[in-house]
Amino acid sequence: MNLFGVMDVSASALKAERVRAEVVASNMANSETTQTAEGGPYRRHHVVFAAEGDGSFQQSMAGQIGTLNMASSGPMGAGLNLGLSAGLGGSYSDDHTVSGGVTVTGVIEDASEPLRRYDPQHPDAGPEGFVAYPDINPLTEMVDLMGATRAYGMNASAIQAEKGMLSTSLDLLK
Repeated sequence: MNLFGVMDVSASALKAERVRAEVVASNMANSETTQTAEGGPYRRHHVVFAAEGDGSFQQSMAGQIGTLNMASSGPMGAGLNLGLSAGLGGSYSDDHTVSGGVTVTGVIEDASEPLRRYDPQHPDAGPEGFVAYPDINPLTEMVDLMGATRAYGMNASAIQAEKGMLSTSLDLLK
């Protein structure tokens, strides 16, 4: 990972959490929408995240630090033996994937059945007087929004901390 690698990882998480918060806000805004352009009630949406980069944490460490040898370490099983033959540097790549970052792979619709409420006066009521409403629980959505907000805040704090460390390092060089 290069000098700005931590910022790249946190920036990818900021983007992903922003999308998550937008989807939650959309779910909350449409919690009473009984008719969409596709027909039927609004369906709750979920954000799907995936790790960016070339694989697992172990593979990332092997690529950044050097050779990674698995050796037996007594009764506890396999342990890590990290060699520093390749040094601590890494190659800078200008692509959009961040090793160790996160990306949004998609936004999917919830497959749960709509809630049926008896309201014969509603314009979207069926012949029996029931209206199909989205299966959206405001409490669940608020918890999801709190999680997205906290994750966003933590990643913003990580970026600020790295900026402070870089600034301090530059001050030491003066």
